[in-house]
Amino acid sequence: MPLLHPGDPFPKLTITTTSDQTLTLPGAFAGDFGVVLFYRGSWCPYCNAQLRAFERAGIRVAALSVDDKETTAALVEKHKLTFPVGYGADAEAVAALTGAFVNPRPVYLQSTGFVLDPGGTVVVSVYSSGAIGRLVPDDVLGLVRYLREHAAPATA
Repeated sequence: MPLLHPGDPFPKLTITTTSDQTLTLPGAFAGDFGVVLFYRGSWCPYCNAQLRAFERAGIRVAALSVDDKETTAALVEKHKLTFPVGYGADAEAVAALTGAFVNPRPVYLQSTGFVLDPGGTVVVSVYSSGAIGRLVPDDVLGLVRYLREHAAPATA
């Protein structure tokens, strides 16, 4: 499982959301910066806090876990999440694509986050092997602001 590094293209990953929408990443963010979050599950207080914080951040986000549809829908409702939240992830398949760490028993994805540029390229990847160590919205917003301010001017 190779880790994704800055400059790597984010692999094609299809998620199904609680609203029965199928979303393909990174294409769903095309033309804009975006954040992909893998969270441990609705039972994780750190994950809940991270999802709530990104809801308030004002940046495009898609999140994914191994939780079932009902559990994920309850999480979305509880925190009034408006960004796409996928469910039923195949932890091993996602790990093979992205390098995310998998907890063996019970099986779930450890917290993993990616900031993607408008072309779907990884700008930052954050891998956690436990409950803590994850993307923070204020850091992401500051980075995106910096990148937008220092972007090379478009050529005609």
